[in-house]
Amino acid sequence: MNTFSNAFRAEVVRMARKELKPELQGMRKAITGHRSEIATLKREVKALTSQLKATQRQVKATDAPKAKVIAEKATPEKSKEMQFDAQMSIDKRAALGITQKQMAQLLDASSLSVYKWETGHVHPRTAQLERIAEVLKLGKRKALALLDLK
Repeated sequence: MNTFSNAFRAEVVRMARKELKPELQGMRKAITGHRSEIATLKREVKALTSQLKATQRQVKATDAPKAKVIAEKATPEKSKEMQFDAQMSIDKRAALGITQKQMAQLLDASSLSVYKWETGHVHPRTAQLERIAEVLKLGKRKALALLDLK
């Protein structure tokens, strides 16, 4: 009886494979097609990403001299707009007769940050905009006094 059941089981497996073979071949062709479509889409996304980065670099290069940004200072009741103008910062620093390093000390920032803000490579964060506004209001004596304290 054991031999008969083994033979019967083998025949059922063979028939099942025979019936499933055409369906599996169709699915394999579809999977291959989907994989090639996915590969094509990945290549297109990569190309578009590189184009986007190149365009962003060009836009930054043309906008760098302007160096203006509007930052919103969010408060619970209202939001204020404040503009950062790199030239205004440069002019104020010249009027105070201080270096970028000293300006950085007044702003509690690094001298590299001040350099990047003034050249337009980077825009100050909202927290820094508040400090910049305070320093722009300072007079020469007050600024020098603050530098002496630090």
